[in-house]
Amino acid sequence: MTAIERIRDFALSNKCEVRENEPLCGYTTFRIGGPARLMLFPETQEMFTAILKICKSEGVAPFILGNGSNLLISDAGLSGVTLCTEKLDFCKVDGTVIECGAGLLLSKLCVTAQKNSLSGLAFAYGIPGTVGGAVYMNAGAYGGEVKDVITSCVVADINGDTFSLSGDELGFEYRNSAVQRKGLIVLSAAFSLSDGDAEQIRQEMNETMEKRKSKQPLNFPSAGSAFKRPEGYFAGALIEQCGLKGFHIGDAEVSEKHAGFIINKGKATARDVIALSEHIREIVLKETGVLLESEIKYISD
Repeated sequence: MTAIERIRDFALSNKCEVRENEPLCGYTTFRIGGPARLMLFPETQEMFTAILKICKSEGVAPFILGNGSNLLISDAGLSGVTLCTEKLDFCKVDGTVIECGAGLLLSKLCVTAQKNSLSGLAFAYGIPGTVGGAVYMNAGAYGGEVKDVITSCVVADINGDTFSLSGDELGFEYRNSAVQRKGLIVLSAAFSLSDGDAEQIRQEMNETMEKRKSKQPLNFPSAGSAFKRPEGYFAGALIEQCGLKGFHIGDAEVSEKHAGFIINKGKATARDVIALSEHIREIVLKETGVLLESEIKYISD
């Protein structure tokens, strides 16, 4: 029996949902990715860490998957263990503090805050990620970032040991955090918000969504902004300046609506996206002297 089979049997014996050879294209916003050899969906933090521990003992490094909103997964898929956070989606409100699981969608967190007249999260409405992913990369938009509202989070290391980090200990930077730098896994997070007016918060959220719809190609699969913002510039403006809007390789295309996005026009492969990204970087560097850094994480064996 292989290590993967032993991990599968452990998960099954503990009533954890198991899927084998599951197409990962259905779990990313890019709608790209080959099959996961073994995909597990633990429902509790205890089960999640138990699986981390058996993976460690079997010498298998699991891939942690949230909503897959800034990922590009290999066309060949992943031959190891993919550990999905989607069932860690609890959400509790206590006064002005919301505690929630890493798998909770940011949109649901924002709606919960609004319904409880809690202000501070409108900037995140429409970001297509989970709480765990948002903490991992310090997600932000329209002048707000996760670091502005988070107070603490519970994380696990690759050994399955858990501990809590305060907001200061999370070491947030632009699209980065101590969680990311140290290879930790977010299990839950607590956000401190402010009392507000539910109707006003709803209007702010709607305005945020309208901005997204007007500027971003939301009608096509993508992984969000393809490149990080270079200091002193905007990646989309540089790409547009180089005449690359609409340029495509296969079904991977530079969006006509916003050049900072690479979209999947139908059957784009990871290979198409990588080739297009490299072409963009090469042309922008040649014509402007600015080296773009990818914001999309490429995942492969």
